[in-house]
Amino acid sequence: MPPVFFERHKTEELRIGLLSWYMDAIDKALIRENRYEFYLSGIGNTLLISLFAVILGFLIGAFVAVVKQLCAGRRGIGWIAKICDLYVFVIRGTPVLVQLLLINAVLFNYRGANAIVAAVMCFGINSGAYVAEIVRAGIESIDKGQTEAGRSLGLGAGQTMWLIVLPQAIKNILPALGNEFIVLVKETSIAGYIAVTDITKAAQYVGSKTYDLITPLLIAAAFYLILVFILTKLQKLLERRLGKSDRR
Repeated sequence: MPPVFFERHKTEELRIGLLSWYMDAIDKALIRENRYEFYLSGIGNTLLISLFAVILGFLIGAFVAVVKQLCAGRRGIGWIAKICDLYVFVIRGTPVLVQLLLINAVLFNYRGANAIVAAVMCFGINSGAYVAEIVRAGIESIDKGQTEAGRSLGLGAGQTMWLIVLPQAIKNILPALGNEFIVLVKETSIAGYIAVTDITKAAQYVGSKTYDLITPLLIAAAFYLILVFILTKLQKLLERRLGKSDRR
């Protein structure tokens, strides 16, 4: 037989061998001993932390942005705006991992502490600094005439902000807030540093059992990609609906 036949035969055997080896690796990392349960638990914790952290981050960020806008440049209360600026500067200027370890060590370093609560607080406080800048930009995008109209109706500065300006600003920044939630989902991959079983931590645990860390991490990466894909689709759906309401 010609040499080409043997070369093709060897190539085909190599492909089959590699496919068989990788399928076995996936089986060991995902199926055997019900190891998929670790990933499902990690997905649940990741979504739980991300959801509550983004809610906490939005509340903190909106409060900081509004207080800063109301207090900036005003005699006697301008220092409050400077405190808001300091919060944003410190949180954005330090690594989230350091913040996570500090919060866990200072606030939750006692027996029976809930690491998930520590993670929610850390990522919520961290996200709040970025949301504050997003909300600030949204507030500044609203025409000044809206504020003047509210004041002409007899509303105070705070009432005008909460009842007229802020609702319109939030509508404008919803896409940016959606991006922040997506980023937050990926940032939670460091929650394993304080013993939270997220997707990444679950993959590391499975890898310690199978003595193959690459395959579990690839599976974890696939789960993150799926989550981000779903969240991106939901974000685009929300943007389309908002676009339709604007055209009516």
